[in-house]
Amino acid sequence: MNTETTLTPVTLNDNERQRCEVWTRVMGYHRPVSQFNPGKQSEHSERRHFSEHSLSH
Repeated sequence: MNTETTLTPVTLNDNERQRCEVWTRVMGYHRPVSQFNPGKQSEHSERRHFSEHSLSH
């Protein structure tokens, strides 16, 4: 059965939004990036994310 649905984009006003808190693992424990010092926050923003692509033969 093939049912196609149309998704309507959701638009939020600024007063309806909330900040997304980003956590990362540091030295074996998790910590929010917002608590990093400015240098460490800058370093975190420059990180590259690992992505694995399958090799087709």
